[in-house]
Amino acid sequence: MARIRLSALSPAASGVAGFSLGAAAILLLPGNLANAIGLLSAGLGLAGAAALARRGRTQEREQLLAAIGEVKVRLATNAIRVDTMAKRFDQLPMAEADAAPAKAMLHELTAEVGLLGDLLQQVATTLGEHDDQLSRIEGRLANPQPQPARLVAFTPERTEPRIPEPLTASRQDPTEAARLRAAEERAALISEALAKGQVEVHLQPIVSLPQRRTRGYEALVRLRLDEKTLLLPSEFLTTVEERGFGPTLDALVLTRALAIARHLGGKPGELFVACNFSAATWGSSRALAALSRILEKYHEHIGNLVIEMPQRVFRSLEPASLGLLGAMSANGVRFALDHVSDLRFDPISLHDRGVRFVKAPAALLLAEARGGKLADIAVGDLAVQLARGSIQLVAEEVEDDPMVADMLDLGIAYGQGVVFSPPRPVRPEVFAEPQPEAAQASAVPVPPPASAEVVEHPALASPPVVKRVPFRDILRRATA
Repeated sequence: MARIRLSALSPAASGVAGFSLGAAAILLLPGNLANAIGLLSAGLGLAGAAALARRGRTQEREQLLAAIGEVKVRLATNAIRVDTMAKRFDQLPMAEADAAPAKAMLHELTAEVGLLGDLLQQVATTLGEHDDQLSRIEGRLANPQPQPARLVAFTPERTEPRIPEPLTASRQDPTEAARLRAAEERAALISEALAKGQVEVHLQPIVSLPQRRTRGYEALVRLRLDEKTLLLPSEFLTTVEERGFGPTLDALVLTRALAIARHLGGKPGELFVACNFSAATWGSSRALAALSRILEKYHEHIGNLVIEMPQRVFRSLEPASLGLLGAMSANGVRFALDHVSDLRFDPISLHDRGVRFVKAPAALLLAEARGGKLADIAVGDLAVQLARGSIQLVAEEVEDDPMVADMLDLGIAYGQGVVFSPPRPVRPEVFAEPQPEAAQASAVPVPPPASAEVVEHPALASPPVVKRVPFRDILRRATA
């Protein structure tokens, strides 16, 4: 009888041959020998099918990586096209006020393309690491380590009576189902509003004490769902972070804050505007790099911008994020430490990392002044110690005039809160591009056209200048 080598066949053919031989052995051979040969052949068939499935998975992964590479190339091409479109748009004969929304949208599209490219790079890296792990696992399965033989003692199993489990209702509570459905609908509305860029910025002033003169503003974000619905940060930030829209929201807020900084740069007094980033952005070096590219485009307005960072985030930054923080500080970006939970600061370390403001709640400062233990030095000396490091202490959430008097007693020179002004929306003209200044008229008076000269005749005398006298002067002289 001719011998057939199953190893020379393809995976699919070996699988079919294995199952066929198993069936023939069961029909022709008696007893346990037929059963053994049948099981061996079935195993060969399953191995062939597994090899075929493995090859299919490899091809799918290669196709997926190729598709990701193609999408990255298309994103880069679209980024170049958007940049070219922005340059052509600048050359169109349009008023700056009409072109401002389109320019802002082009800048936001450029930022979005950069973020998508970073996400695709992260997906490709994750797939590559997944393939390496699969290769190592398959290598271990192909070359298993010999295990020492173990003697197993069989003991009769003892069956214990099973306690019946209590029956639970399989239907969901209607109230809970309605709540989940409402939450999903609200999340969909928030996502749609973010996709359309319906983000508004309200400003709350930061004043100097005791004069209460405005020194800067904090940009507080609001989300517009429709004409009658305006969401506060506490109503949509959780959904934004859960859905991964934090970097997108931060890019929109940063673009608007830079427009406000440009507007403040034209006013006296060195005013500034402060804005916040989400926790997801501070935890992602890619998102920070994307925002750094936006800052580079508006480098001339960075001097009027301050970026706020929570104290807990500042203390837990990764090395990559710290490097980006140092690069942004070297380019002129100033930072403010907010959401302060304790008053233990190192002014030298804060100054080296670009921190120029520390915003502490007024209630925390008062509690510490009355005997708290959250500071290494007295609160009355804290503002002086920070000022020596060129850092200003700002008391936020100041609610009434007695609290203002307490802040003055502690030597705090800056304050923020509803007692000074609530947050107010920004006027639309602030976001418009600045109009080019009209050419000023020359100060040199234009001489009158020369009259024709008459030979041997004297020049005509100029007409007498009539001096107008106010009517009040005439009445005053008449009554004198």
